Amino acid sequence: MKCAILFSGGKDSTYAAYLAKQKGYELTCLISIHSENPDSYMFHTPSIDKTKRQAEVMGMPLIIQKTKGEKEEELKDLEEAIKKAKDGYGIDCVVTGALHSNYQASRIQKICDKLELECFNPLWHKDEFEYLEELIQNKFKIILTAVAAYPLDESWLGREINRGFIDYMKRLHKTLKIHPAGEGGEFETFVLNCPLFSKGLKVVDKKISGEKNSWRMEIEVE
Repeated sequence: MKCAILFSGGKDSTYAAYLAKQKGYELTCLISIHSENPDSYMFHTPSIDKTKRQAEVMGMPLIIQKTKGEKEEELKDLEEAIKKAKDGYGIDCVVTGALHSNYQASRIQKICDKLELECFNPLWHKDEFEYLEELIQNKFKIILTAVAAYPLDESWLGREINRGFIDYMKRLHKTLKIHPAGEGGEFETFVLNCPLFSKGLKVVDKKISGEKNSWRMEIEVE
């Protein structure tokens, strides 16, 4: 089955693509939505333009769709992008990295139903700590590119998801109820390497902005 990956460059969409391939889906193209709204309800935004470089090392075509990021209205732009994938690459399925967000999953499902496509959410309701462990076991190199929850601050930007990270998130989850996989927007990520890449990427420059416990890092990679 030919599928398009809704791709932000972060851990969820990249790992969803990996799982889809493991299950026999044919990865046909990537779809990245570039939102002008950094607080988009639907789409990941830090360093979203670097999905071009990830697509190159994945050897996959990339459909880029711009949106103003207005609530609900941005779904029209998503539908347009998925239709481009269907018309241009003959996809049968859309793969998403949705984990717990009914808001995201239900809206993507509605678009897929309209376009007569299957919607596959391989991470749906997966145990968060099991998921983080799998990322490490499968050699995903992932860094944080944004944080938006106490006690996460500027010092967390660029931090790699490793077992030390998981242990710390277990403590934060127990004491402060922070979602360990960042599903509540606590943090966002960027994948520098994984089994889908022909080679790893490295950060060669970065620009940090924010205040208090809301910070983001725009990166340059090669």
